[in-house]
Amino acid sequence: MQQSNFHDYRMLRIDQAPAIEVHLIKSGEAPGGIGETGATAAPAAWGNAIFAATGIRLRRLPVDPNLLAAAVSGSRS
Repeated sequence: MQQSNFHDYRMLRIDQAPAIEVHLIKSGEAPGGIGETGATAAPAAWGNAIFAATGIRLRRLPVDPNLLAAAVSGSRS
């Protein structure tokens, strides 16, 4: 082991990354297994975008639009 945690792990730059091949396989099974990355990354990106736009930091999901609206109007008072 060379790293103690993510803070000292040097990530590959795009020009250093190996080629990635994607293969689509025809199947009669129900779709699944391809959305994990989006399921974990999208909410964090969405929360950061809301914070950048409103100054309100979201702390739980799902977001209640009424609570977000109240927080925004309360921060402008």
